Amino acid sequence: MLWGQLAIKAAVSGLLIAVASELARRNPGWGALVASLPLTTMIALVWLWRDTSDPLRAADFVAGTALYVIAALPAFAVMALLLRRGFGIAPALLGGALLAIAGYLLLLTLGRRFGWPV
Repeated sequence: MLWGQLAIKAAVSGLLIAVASELARRNPGWGALVASLPLTTMIALVWLWRDTSDPLRAADFVAGTALYVIAALPAFAVMALLLRRGFGIAPALLGGALLAIAGYLLLLTLGRRFGWPV
């Protein structure tokens, strides 16, 4: 891959994060909506398709993304709960990260057993 292509990918991805965080600063609901949109997945899928044109790889990527999202959902709930109960941002992020890691490890274990694309 050329460095220019990598720079474009990074700039577009960074722009999405910047838009979501700026919207969240003004209105948390709108920021959350942008962050939750499958824009990142769609952009990554376009980059993957451009690089490989492989429909099976693309299908596995999308299915794997859906599985990882499901595995990470409890982490978001725990972070919100911890923040609402007065915990600081660091403990909330740490608790969410640890729960996400546990979810991912569980998903990887189940994925190997059932042949899921993870």
